[in-house]
Amino acid sequence: MQAGMHSKLSHFSLVLQGFSGFCGDWQYLYRVRKFISRSLSDSKPVKYLPKQALVRFSTFCQLVSNGHAGNGYELMAGIGSVEDFLPEGGDSFNKLKNFADARKDWLFGHFSYDLKNETEDLVSAHPDGIGFPLLYFFRPRFVLLLRDAELQIGFLPGDEQEAEKLAGQITAADEISETGNSCTPLARVSREAYLRRAELIREHIGRGDIYELNYCIEFFAEQALIDPFRVFARLNGLSEAPFSALYRHRDSWLMSASPERFIRKEGRKIISQPIKGTARRGSDPAEDEKNKERLRHDPKERSENIMIADLVRNDLSQVAKRGTVNVEELCGIYSFRQVHQMITTVSAELDDGIHGIDAIRHAFPMGSMTGAPKVRAMQLIEAYEQTKRGLYSGAVGYFTPGGDFDFNVVIRSIQYHAQQKFLSFMAGSAITHQSDTEKEYAECLLKAKAMFEALK
Repeated sequence: MQAGMHSKLSHFSLVLQGFSGFCGDWQYLYRVRKFISRSLSDSKPVKYLPKQALVRFSTFCQLVSNGHAGNGYELMAGIGSVEDFLPEGGDSFNKLKNFADARKDWLFGHFSYDLKNETEDLVSAHPDGIGFPLLYFFRPRFVLLLRDAELQIGFLPGDEQEAEKLAGQITAADEISETGNSCTPLARVSREAYLRRAELIREHIGRGDIYELNYCIEFFAEQALIDPFRVFARLNGLSEAPFSALYRHRDSWLMSASPERFIRKEGRKIISQPIKGTARRGSDPAEDEKNKERLRHDPKERSENIMIADLVRNDLSQVAKRGTVNVEELCGIYSFRQVHQMITTVSAELDDGIHGIDAIRHAFPMGSMTGAPKVRAMQLIEAYEQTKRGLYSGAVGYFTPGGDFDFNVVIRSIQYHAQQKFLSFMAGSAITHQSDTEKEYAECLLKAKAMFEALK
């Protein structure tokens, strides 16, 4: 794998282009939907859709690339639902294949972390205050695509007037008000409890039970009153991450500033980009560069990343043509507003007869959020964490009419249940035999910093 370390940055920048880097098979799209176009060149730049365009819809998924999009779309969204897919009774991935193949339309939605209980002999018994379904997708009433100040809105027959109305709301967007939130997040796990459990996890590693485990802790608030649109605007502004999302399913909300891609399919090529390795940004350019180089050469961080890269290679090999699994870049260092991250790119070509959703199923949950070996790591996650992860460590994204897809990893994200007034976010780090548990706790706080800031 070492040979992949010095891949050109220009190649990786093309791959790490954010949610809207490609748009799938357009001949299918125009068969299903008609589009109107509006130029936004004379209006203020649209970084994300305004509240007035979305607030009347109980279901929507907005995906934002924050300038990481290269030649792709800066923003994509599915708004409103004309048909829901909410499977019951297990076998969710196969049911989703049948649904997607029958519709050949855009689908937006999510996979919850606890789908692991369908693919492995596992359970999730902890409380969940947010209530996202295990798996949910919807055929949107409207599809929005934004690139180079050109807005396209796709609609179904009979909805042209509503599409025009939506375009007007976007082009006449006002700033989101700065009214305050009423929310004081608390730590579910104290520092002392975290250190104690992290040491117990290290003992499992010493005994050979696992090599690495992603241990996460929750911060929560009860009786929280927030405006999810405003919180997302603040979180997105603080992080400017390539896989950001504002996602609503009835009373359950996700405000995400994820830097990580889970899996993408374009044609027969699949790509996964696990993140393992984090360093804080410096207070000046010299310190920032020093932190970046320290991360690049840190043996513990590199070890974490390589272990998960091997796990991803194994996951993809189950659906790939023989000899096509390739590490395009190993342990690349990339800088975001809040942190530097170590990212590896693994690609493969789907084997003949393999459905793209099978690639998702074999890779899910993503190794960067579990550990290795994956199943034993997930058993220990259930033993040592106190909250059901739910959508955290899951994935949000879309399918195109032609069967391509792109999904993030739900990290650096706030979840909120509007009716219950319950708010939650989680942060974690990878525990290995080399871990300094005090530093691991500090890494959790570093990752949580933007969420606390967004809620001020």
